[in-house]
Amino acid sequence: MYRMKVCVCLILFFSLGTAQLDYRDALEKSILFFEGQRSGKLPPNQRLSWRGNSGLQDGSLAKVDLSGGYYDAGDNVKFNFPMAYTTTMLSWNTLEYGKRMGAQLQHARAAIRWATDYFLKCANAAPNKLFVGVGDPNADHKCWERPEDMDTVRSVYYVSPSNPGSDVAGEMAAALAAASLVFRSVDPVYSKKLLGNAVKVFRFAVQYRGSYSDSLGSAACPFYCSYSGYKDELYWGAAWLLRATNDISYLNLINTLGANDVPDLFSWDNKYAGAHVLMSRRSVVGNDNRFDSFKQHAEDFVCKVLPNSPYTSTQYTKGGLIYKLPEENLQYVTSITSLLTTYAKYMATKKYTFNCGSLLVTEKTVRSVAKRQVDYILGNNPMKMSYMVGYGRNYPRRIHHRGSSLPSLAMHPQSFGCEAGFQPFYYTANPNPNILVGAIIGGPNQNDFFPDERTDYSHSEPATYINAAIVGPLAYFDSSKR
Repeated sequence: MYRMKVCVCLILFFSLGTAQLDYRDALEKSILFFEGQRSGKLPPNQRLSWRGNSGLQDGSLAKVDLSGGYYDAGDNVKFNFPMAYTTTMLSWNTLEYGKRMGAQLQHARAAIRWATDYFLKCANAAPNKLFVGVGDPNADHKCWERPEDMDTVRSVYYVSPSNPGSDVAGEMAAALAAASLVFRSVDPVYSKKLLGNAVKVFRFAVQYRGSYSDSLGSAACPFYCSYSGYKDELYWGAAWLLRATNDISYLNLINTLGANDVPDLFSWDNKYAGAHVLMSRRSVVGNDNRFDSFKQHAEDFVCKVLPNSPYTSTQYTKGGLIYKLPEENLQYVTSITSLLTTYAKYMATKKYTFNCGSLLVTEKTVRSVAKRQVDYILGNNPMKMSYMVGYGRNYPRRIHHRGSSLPSLAMHPQSFGCEAGFQPFYYTANPNPNILVGAIIGGPNQNDFFPDERTDYSHSEPATYINAAIVGPLAYFDSSKR
């Protein structure tokens, strides 16, 4: 019964037709989006001019400087857990596809550095503390105001030996290690600083084990609970430190963690699939048999995603979109697609193939599924809707995003109070006055329908981690056209 359902999905998908897509334009916009999420003092070359300085006193309640970094989505809170995942993915995609990015490479590096400069502050602001967030999410979510006007309490959150957070620390270590590789040749001094801090933060994650969800309570949950536990972040962090240092002790640690689960998704919460693909490179490309088990796990993951695989556990909409969960589904689509394109890239270097049961899987098999996801997001879907703001003619106009939905400082210099923005700007059917160019939102429902309503945050809210994962696939498919 399930196989029949998959076949119907593919037939219907192929009947949609394919409009010509400009991957290079989408790549540029996907990176530009991060400028709209910036917290702190904006630089002179800020391109999204409707944004202004914000959160300049972040950290002051703890007598430290924690300005900078990114707001995670449509609110004004800095959650380090998803921010670090965003940075790791942006760094990984830049490492894999930087040579294909052209003029966008400098902007990708700038986007990474905006986060890592902030993480360096978090790791060094106070002894025996790793700062992991700024802004009370419960208070913030009761307001609808611009980040430039924030008057909610800017609570400061940290983990420590007595209140550990191996998940958030492991992810921050991964981000710092991955970014150190991005800057290794262009700024070796900065790269060395990043790697030194990655080692230090990861040591903290391993030595003081525990979940930050338990330590921070309502500051983490239900917003970014570590539902999968912290072992996957230790696994992921060690994988990145292994790549950055070649220190075999990280491989030994990975092997002791015993992560044999093969999930069929990849996200800011569950990192196993990403770690498997990352480490499979040494087997597929490097012929190092010590990493064969990771290659097998990576292939098992792919087999669970491919729609015509006998082992598939992935649902597709009639329009051909991977559908995992009702809230912010495109986050799973972009993250999974990023892994598919990267594994296809590894396969292509050796003309490598494998089997999902009786199905022969080639690099083209994997690439075609990834490309369908990217094309769906950019407008080849039943609604003919681009789910990237500012790309194409038909895109979401009422996204769930405070800064985008309220008039800018230039248009309205007076402050809006905490609740003053709700009636005129949140509940209105008018389009947002500020275009958050490049933002990919939560996306359509399981029936390929998207209502474009600001109040429908599950489908209309953008997030940094949705965008970070698609940067690589966009560069990949742009370069494949040349």
